[in-house]
Amino acid sequence: MEYRYLGASGFKVPVLSFGAGTFGGKGDFFKEWGSTDVTEARRLIDICLDAGVTMFDSADIYSDGASEAILGQAIKGRRDQVIISTKATFRVDDGPNNVGSSRFHLTRAVDNALKRLGTDYIDLFQLHGFDAKTPIAEVLSTLDDLVRAGKIRYIGVSNFSGWHLMKSLDVADRYGYPRYVANQTYYSLIGRDYESELMPLGLDQGVGAVVWSPLGWGRLTGKIRRGQPLPEQSRLHKTADKGPPVPDDYLYKVIDALDVVAQETGKTITQIALNWLLQRPTVATVLIGARDEAQLRQNLGAVGWNLSAEQVAKLDAASAVTPIYPYWHQQGFDERNPAPV
Repeated sequence: MEYRYLGASGFKVPVLSFGAGTFGGKGDFFKEWGSTDVTEARRLIDICLDAGVTMFDSADIYSDGASEAILGQAIKGRRDQVIISTKATFRVDDGPNNVGSSRFHLTRAVDNALKRLGTDYIDLFQLHGFDAKTPIAEVLSTLDDLVRAGKIRYIGVSNFSGWHLMKSLDVADRYGYPRYVANQTYYSLIGRDYESELMPLGLDQGVGAVVWSPLGWGRLTGKIRRGQPLPEQSRLHKTADKGPPVPDDYLYKVIDALDVVAQETGKTITQIALNWLLQRPTVATVLIGARDEAQLRQNLGAVGWNLSAEQVAKLDAASAVTPIYPYWHQQGFDERNPAPV
């Protein structure tokens, strides 16, 4: 397993990490992701560790905390072998202060996560979304306190826009607070918005991408085909409207290109889609999820080999879209403002 530095930090993470959103299965939304219990989680984590996948990502809202709790039980006795990543910001209950990134909520969220995970520190703690109602200095000073207390070690964000992240980095630099070194971001062959602004920012500011939903919300599994119904077991039946939208014609165009590369490489569509991501600038690690052992082992087959430059170019062309303004305009000034890819 290859390890890469997480952004501009001195901390290394495996290029594949395991997303524990499938643990728990509480509520209609997360039940569609999976309902892995503690026994199954231990088995999946055994397989991950054998393959060198040592980072496991969760969040307080995943199955109402059950994901963190199951992860904590599954790693009991081997905390020193794993990297724990988790997130908070979104509402957890009806309490007026149990949402956002205020000092009140973040302090409570971290303490509760530590209890569920059965540990006294979190390796990577990320804000799950931007809180425009809490001053950035309050957010960062709270995270600074939590780092100094030894409760968290590195910090990151998720689902921030470019100006959210850049303004936060500026405040961190101004007051000497810890900098965000990770951006847990949606990025896939059928979701390349990340490349317009967040990727150049990551390159410039030393923020590494922790990629979520690398298979385009379950669309790049090889099971979705033109003119065929969705497979019986697909979360898209009930969650398609809650994930990133993808026009059918665009999806099938990318799948056609993936089929060609699959024939050339002997790899699956899933493995090719993951491998493509691992060759993109700023990507530190890609989160893979799995309902069962077979899915996990297939995803693990994305490493140990690389697509050729010609195959990458083929996939790039099939998945290319016109960027929003001002990025399409900047492409015409590449001499002085080159794109990162």
